[in-house]
Amino acid sequence: MRADPARTALSPGDGAMILQRADELAAYSADGPNVLTRLYLTPEHRAAAACVADWMRDAGLATRMDAAGTIVGRIEGARADAPTLLIGSHIDTVRNAGKYDGNLGVILAIQALRRLTREGVRLPYAVEILAFGDEEGVRFPVTLTSSRAIAGTFDARNLDVADAGGVTLRAALKAFGGDPDALAACARDRARIAGYVEVHIEQGPVLEQQDLAVGVVTAIAGASRLAVTVDGFAGHAGTVPMTMRRDAGAAAAEMVLAVERVGHDHGVVATVGQMRFAPGAVNVIPSRAEFTVDLRSASDADRLGALAALTGAFADIAGRRHVAVSHAAAYEEKAATCDPALVAGLAAAATACGHAAEDGAALRLPSGAGHDGLAMAALCPFAMLFVRCEGGISHNPAEAITAEDAQAATDVVARFLKDFRA
Repeated sequence: MRADPARTALSPGDGAMILQRADELAAYSADGPNVLTRLYLTPEHRAAAACVADWMRDAGLATRMDAAGTIVGRIEGARADAPTLLIGSHIDTVRNAGKYDGNLGVILAIQALRRLTREGVRLPYAVEILAFGDEEGVRFPVTLTSSRAIAGTFDARNLDVADAGGVTLRAALKAFGGDPDALAACARDRARIAGYVEVHIEQGPVLEQQDLAVGVVTAIAGASRLAVTVDGFAGHAGTVPMTMRRDAGAAAAEMVLAVERVGHDHGVVATVGQMRFAPGAVNVIPSRAEFTVDLRSASDADRLGALAALTGAFADIAGRRHVAVSHAAAYEEKAATCDPALVAGLAAAATACGHAAEDGAALRLPSGAGHDGLAMAALCPFAMLFVRCEGGISHNPAEAITAEDAQAATDVVARFLKDFRA
């Protein structure tokens, strides 16, 4: 259902400005103006952070950078004793990225506060906008460094990890202007934080299918990743009979189909994203196959049930095919449920602005992708607002939203901020 113009009280130009600023921010790239790559603690990240800080100041926010490189913009509330509401997202990207993943949430939050300031609205509580820098985890073999620091869960041992060039996280932070020795001081006092809200492109097709500009997230899916190894026995492709083979490649192929089947059966999303055979010759039966598995669900019980079913299926296949299989956990993250009160507030704002489904209520949906909210959940209640993304495409230069949808999301956030009570 399209928004009712009579109910939205639009502030003309918000959506257009958000898209313009997304274009401007995309210019800060390591790979030139046509290929957006902006990794954590790089010169491009530093330039983008300075740009975001300028926009925050223009919106009337007091701005600083914390020890982890997060740009923080704060506007005080009318009540000095009221807790602070945090709004944020990230400004780092994957390689050859789209313009809106992460960046939209920061730009839109600034725009919403800019509008309220220019309308003379003073909220009863303080608001801080957070421009995180390490959500994607592309440069270093860790992720969510910025948000974990604020949540108070950053592991100091991660300072010694290194990027592909041998630069440690500790050294990169110092070069960036951060302070690795002060990361613990980034942690916020839980008693002073009312919640965390993030606006993000959906990175999926649901809103587009429902013809809705925005939707309210109910949970961020938990994830399990496995590195699977299948060991068979190499042999000549032309001389070993089919009934006598211990083909690691064929066994792995059957296991890949088992991943797909288990995903369907258990209501989770299950993906094999990488696979390789050894010795890798066209005329040799594979002696080894290695592949990855990614399982995700908003229900930890469903995900863990699928994981158990999958490892059982792998063992059965290996036994029938006379190969050996082993697997190691490469990543494990619990699902994070969004706060019911914040979800209800965002849903009410969306409905009030005319962005409801046919049943008259705002659409609620889970997120299959990870976000900074996974880290922030350790600090405070959190919620997310999704914005329609063309074709559901993300992590791709084809990532696109419309000015109208950016406008709609700004209206919803502004309405939410006016109605929220800390």
